[in-house]
Amino acid sequence: MPRSPSAAPADALAHTAVSGDTPAASPHDRWAPGCGESDARIGAALLAVLRRDLRIALRRRADTGSALVFFVIVVSLFPLGVGPQFELLRRMAPGVVWVAALLASMLALGRLFADDHADGTLEQMLLSPTPLALLVLTKTAAHWLASGLLLVLISPLLALQFDLGMQAALVLMLSLLLGTPVLSLLGAIGAALTVGLRGAGVLLSLLVLPLASPVLIFGAGAVEASMAGLGLAAHFSLLGAMLLVGLVLAPLAAAAALRIALE
Repeated sequence: MPRSPSAAPADALAHTAVSGDTPAASPHDRWAPGCGESDARIGAALLAVLRRDLRIALRRRADTGSALVFFVIVVSLFPLGVGPQFELLRRMAPGVVWVAALLASMLALGRLFADDHADGTLEQMLLSPTPLALLVLTKTAAHWLASGLLLVLISPLLALQFDLGMQAALVLMLSLLLGTPVLSLLGAIGAALTVGLRGAGVLLSLLVLPLASPVLIFGAGAVEASMAGLGLAAHFSLLGAMLLVGLVLAPLAAAAALRIALE
Protein backbone atom coordinates (compact mmCIF):
# COMPACT_ATOMS: atom_id res chain seq x y z
CA MET A 1 0.00 0.00 0.00
CA PRO A 2 1.58 3.36 -0.95
CA ARG A 3 2.43 5.65 1.91
CA SER A 4 0.92 9.10 2.19
CA PRO A 5 3.17 12.07 1.32
CA SER A 6 3.04 13.35 4.91
CA ALA A 7 4.10 10.04 6.42
CA ALA A 8 7.66 10.11 5.09
CA PRO A 9 8.69 13.45 6.64
CA ALA A 10 7.08 12.51 9.94
CA ASP A 11 8.87 9.15 9.99
CA ALA A 12 12.14 10.84 9.11
CA LEU A 13 11.75 13.28 11.97
CA ALA A 14 10.84 10.47 14.35
CA HIS A 15 13.98 8.63 13.23
CA THR A 16 16.00 11.77 13.94
CA ALA A 17 14.57 11.95 17.45
CA VAL A 18 15.57 8.41 18.37
CA SER A 19 18.74 7.89 16.32
CA GLY A 20 22.26 9.00 16.93
CA ASP A 21 23.04 10.00 13.36
CA THR A 22 23.36 13.67 14.24
CA PRO A 23 26.23 14.37 16.64
CA ALA A 24 25.35 16.12 19.87
CA ALA A 25 26.40 19.74 20.11
CA SER A 26 29.27 20.53 22.43
CA PRO A 27 28.98 23.25 25.09
CA HIS A 28 31.09 25.54 22.88
CA ASP A 29 28.54 25.19 20.06
CA ARG A 30 25.76 26.80 22.06
CA TRP A 31 26.87 30.24 20.95
CA ALA A 32 27.67 29.16 17.39
CA PRO A 33 25.68 30.58 14.46
CA GLY A 34 24.14 27.13 13.80
CA CYS A 35 22.70 26.81 17.28
CA GLY A 36 19.29 27.99 16.06
CA GLU A 37 19.24 25.22 13.47
CA SER A 38 20.00 22.67 16.18
CA ASP A 39 17.12 23.97 18.29
CA ALA A 40 14.84 23.77 15.26
CA ARG A 41 15.87 20.15 14.66
CA ILE A 42 15.15 19.28 18.30
CA GLY A 43 11.75 20.97 18.10
CA ALA A 44 10.90 19.14 14.89
CA ALA A 45 12.00 15.83 16.42
CA LEU A 46 9.84 16.38 19.50
CA LEU A 47 6.86 17.25 17.32
CA ALA A 48 7.42 14.06 15.32
CA VAL A 49 7.49 11.97 18.51
CA LEU A 50 4.27 13.64 19.68
CA ARG A 51 2.55 12.92 16.38
CA ARG A 52 3.83 9.34 16.40
CA ASP A 53 2.48 8.60 19.88
CA LEU A 54 -0.86 10.20 19.07
CA ARG A 55 -1.16 8.12 15.90
CA ILE A 56 -0.41 4.98 17.91
CA ALA A 57 -3.07 5.98 20.45
CA LEU A 58 -5.61 6.45 17.64
CA ARG A 59 -4.80 3.02 16.23
CA ARG A 60 -5.24 1.42 19.65
CA ARG A 61 -8.68 2.80 20.27
CA ALA A 62 -9.52 -0.02 22.66
CA ASP A 63 -6.66 0.95 24.98
CA THR A 64 -7.37 4.65 24.64
CA GLY A 65 -11.12 4.28 25.14
CA SER A 66 -10.81 1.91 28.09
CA ALA A 67 -9.76 4.74 30.41
CA LEU A 68 -12.72 6.87 29.33
CA VAL A 69 -15.19 3.99 29.65
CA PHE A 70 -13.79 3.05 33.05
CA PHE A 71 -14.10 6.67 34.20
CA VAL A 72 -17.72 6.94 33.05
CA ILE A 73 -18.76 3.62 34.55
CA VAL A 74 -17.15 4.21 37.96
CA VAL A 75 -18.59 7.71 38.29
CA SER A 76 -22.05 6.60 37.14
CA LEU A 77 -22.27 3.70 39.60
CA PHE A 78 -22.36 5.97 42.64
CA PRO A 79 -25.57 7.86 41.77
CA LEU A 80 -27.21 4.53 40.94
CA GLY A 81 -26.18 3.07 44.30
CA VAL A 82 -26.98 6.09 46.44
CA GLY A 83 -30.32 6.94 44.82
CA PRO A 84 -32.04 10.34 44.64
CA GLN A 85 -30.38 11.78 47.73
CA PHE A 86 -29.18 14.96 46.09
CA GLU A 87 -27.55 16.53 49.11
CA LEU A 88 -25.43 13.44 49.69
CA LEU A 89 -24.58 13.20 45.99
CA ARG A 90 -23.42 16.82 45.88
CA ARG A 91 -21.14 16.27 48.88
CA MET A 92 -19.55 13.12 47.50
CA ALA A 93 -19.27 14.26 43.86
CA PRO A 94 -15.80 15.91 44.01
CA GLY A 95 -14.12 12.96 45.70
CA VAL A 96 -15.81 10.36 43.50
CA VAL A 97 -14.93 12.10 40.23
CA TRP A 98 -11.34 12.74 41.28
CA VAL A 99 -10.73 9.18 42.52
CA ALA A 100 -12.20 7.80 39.29
CA ALA A 101 -10.00 10.15 37.25
CA LEU A 102 -6.92 9.05 39.19
CA LEU A 103 -7.63 5.36 38.65
CA ALA A 104 -8.58 5.86 34.99
CA SER A 105 -5.40 7.80 34.23
CA MET A 106 -3.31 4.90 35.50
CA LEU A 107 -4.79 2.32 33.14
CA ALA A 108 -2.59 3.27 30.17
CA LEU A 109 0.49 4.31 32.13
CA GLY A 110 1.96 0.83 32.10
CA ARG A 111 2.46 1.05 28.32
CA LEU A 112 3.98 4.53 28.33
CA PHE A 113 7.52 3.14 27.92
CA ALA A 114 6.87 -0.62 27.77
CA ASP A 115 6.34 -0.82 24.00
CA ASP A 116 9.38 1.33 23.27
CA HIS A 117 11.42 -0.85 25.62
CA ALA A 118 10.23 -4.03 23.90
CA ASP A 119 11.11 -2.95 20.34
CA GLY A 120 14.39 -1.21 21.19
CA THR A 121 13.18 2.34 20.56
CA LEU A 122 13.92 3.31 24.15
CA GLU A 123 17.60 2.45 23.75
CA GLN A 124 17.75 4.63 20.65
CA MET A 125 16.21 7.47 22.63
CA LEU A 126 19.03 7.21 25.14
CA LEU A 127 21.55 7.57 22.31
CA SER A 128 19.65 10.38 20.63
CA PRO A 129 21.10 13.92 20.52
CA THR A 130 17.65 15.12 21.63
CA PRO A 131 17.62 15.43 25.46
CA LEU A 132 15.93 12.41 26.98
CA ALA A 133 13.99 14.57 29.46
CA LEU A 134 12.35 16.42 26.57
CA LEU A 135 11.44 13.15 24.87
CA VAL A 136 9.89 11.92 28.14
CA LEU A 137 7.94 15.16 28.49
CA THR A 138 6.68 14.83 24.92
CA LYS A 139 5.55 11.24 25.42
CA THR A 140 3.83 12.24 28.67
CA ALA A 141 2.03 15.07 26.85
CA ALA A 142 0.84 12.61 24.21
CA HIS A 143 -0.43 10.29 26.96
CA TRP A 144 -2.39 13.12 28.56
CA LEU A 145 -3.84 14.30 25.24
CA ALA A 146 -4.99 10.76 24.43
CA SER A 147 -6.49 9.96 27.84
CA GLY A 148 -6.50 12.73 30.44
CA LEU A 149 -7.97 15.40 28.17
CA LEU A 150 -10.96 13.17 27.42
CA LEU A 151 -11.67 12.83 31.13
CA VAL A 152 -11.58 16.61 31.50
CA LEU A 153 -13.99 17.20 28.62
CA ILE A 154 -16.59 14.69 29.77
CA SER A 155 -16.51 15.63 33.46
CA PRO A 156 -19.21 18.39 33.23
CA LEU A 157 -21.67 15.87 31.82
CA LEU A 158 -20.95 13.41 34.60
CA ALA A 159 -21.35 16.20 37.15
CA LEU A 160 -25.02 16.43 36.20
CA GLN A 161 -25.58 12.99 37.72
CA PHE A 162 -24.58 14.43 41.10
CA ASP A 163 -26.86 17.46 40.81
CA LEU A 164 -23.92 19.87 40.67
CA GLY A 165 -24.59 23.40 39.52
CA MET A 166 -22.99 24.99 36.49
CA GLN A 167 -20.37 26.82 38.56
CA ALA A 168 -19.37 23.70 40.50
CA ALA A 169 -19.18 21.66 37.28
CA LEU A 170 -16.95 24.32 35.70
CA VAL A 171 -14.68 24.36 38.76
CA LEU A 172 -14.51 20.55 38.60
CA MET A 173 -13.48 20.73 34.96
CA LEU A 174 -10.82 23.37 35.61
CA SER A 175 -9.40 21.43 38.56
CA LEU A 176 -9.12 18.33 36.39
CA LEU A 177 -7.51 20.41 33.65
CA LEU A 178 -4.77 21.44 36.10
CA GLY A 179 -4.55 18.17 38.01
CA THR A 180 -4.65 15.41 35.41
CA PRO A 181 -1.37 16.52 33.75
CA VAL A 182 0.28 16.20 37.16
CA LEU A 183 -1.08 12.65 37.40
CA SER A 184 0.44 11.85 33.99
CA LEU A 185 3.80 13.35 35.03
CA LEU A 186 3.85 11.34 38.26
CA GLY A 187 2.82 8.27 36.30
CA ALA A 188 5.74 8.80 33.90
CA ILE A 189 8.14 8.54 36.84
CA GLY A 190 6.48 5.34 38.02
CA ALA A 191 6.41 3.88 34.50
CA ALA A 192 10.11 4.65 34.07
CA LEU A 193 10.97 3.00 37.40
CA THR A 194 9.02 -0.17 36.56
CA VAL A 195 9.83 -0.53 32.85
CA GLY A 196 10.79 -4.08 31.97
CA LEU A 197 9.76 -5.50 35.37
CA ARG A 198 7.26 -8.26 36.03
CA GLY A 199 4.13 -7.11 37.77
CA ALA A 200 4.85 -3.54 36.71
CA GLY A 201 1.18 -2.58 36.99
CA VAL A 202 0.99 -3.34 40.70
CA LEU A 203 4.31 -1.64 41.43
CA LEU A 204 3.22 1.37 39.39
CA SER A 205 0.09 1.75 41.50
CA LEU A 206 2.05 1.47 44.74
CA LEU A 207 4.46 4.17 43.58
CA VAL A 208 2.04 6.65 42.04
CA LEU A 209 -1.02 6.55 44.30
CA PRO A 210 0.70 7.98 47.42
CA LEU A 211 2.36 10.72 45.36
CA ALA A 212 -0.95 11.65 43.75
CA SER A 213 -2.75 12.17 47.07
CA PRO A 214 -2.04 15.94 47.29
CA VAL A 215 -3.42 16.45 43.78
CA LEU A 216 -6.54 14.53 44.73
CA ILE A 217 -7.01 16.51 47.95
CA PHE A 218 -6.66 19.97 46.44
CA GLY A 219 -8.57 19.10 43.26
CA ALA A 220 -11.59 17.85 45.18
CA GLY A 221 -11.17 20.65 47.72
CA ALA A 222 -11.54 23.29 45.00
CA VAL A 223 -14.98 21.97 44.08
CA GLU A 224 -16.04 21.74 47.72
CA ALA A 225 -14.89 25.33 48.30
CA SER A 226 -16.90 26.46 45.29
CA MET A 227 -20.06 24.81 46.59
CA ALA A 228 -19.48 26.34 50.03
CA GLY A 229 -19.02 29.82 48.56
CA LEU A 230 -15.37 30.07 49.61
CA GLY A 231 -12.39 31.31 47.63
CA LEU A 232 -10.78 29.12 44.98
CA ALA A 233 -7.48 30.94 44.54
CA ALA A 234 -5.57 28.86 47.09
CA HIS A 235 -6.60 25.51 45.61
CA PHE A 236 -5.93 26.52 42.02
CA SER A 237 -2.64 28.15 42.99
CA LEU A 238 -1.45 24.94 44.64
CA LEU A 239 -2.56 22.83 41.68
CA GLY A 240 -0.78 25.21 39.31
CA ALA A 241 2.36 25.14 41.44
CA MET A 242 2.36 21.33 41.45
CA LEU A 243 1.94 21.36 37.68
CA LEU A 244 4.89 23.72 37.18
CA VAL A 245 7.11 21.71 39.52
CA GLY A 246 6.07 18.52 37.79
CA LEU A 247 6.82 19.92 34.33
CA VAL A 248 10.37 20.72 35.45
CA LEU A 249 11.29 17.82 37.74
CA ALA A 250 9.22 14.85 36.57
CA PRO A 251 10.85 14.51 33.10
CA LEU A 252 14.31 14.73 34.67
CA ALA A 253 13.44 12.07 37.26
CA ALA A 254 11.86 9.80 34.66
CA ALA A 255 14.85 10.20 32.32
CA ALA A 256 17.25 9.28 35.14
CA ALA A 257 15.09 6.22 35.99
CA LEU A 258 15.13 5.10 32.35
CA ARG A 259 18.90 5.34 32.20
CA ILE A 260 19.19 3.25 35.36
CA ALA A 261 16.68 0.68 34.07
CA LEU A 262 18.58 0.17 30.81
CA GLU A 263 22.07 -0.08 32.32
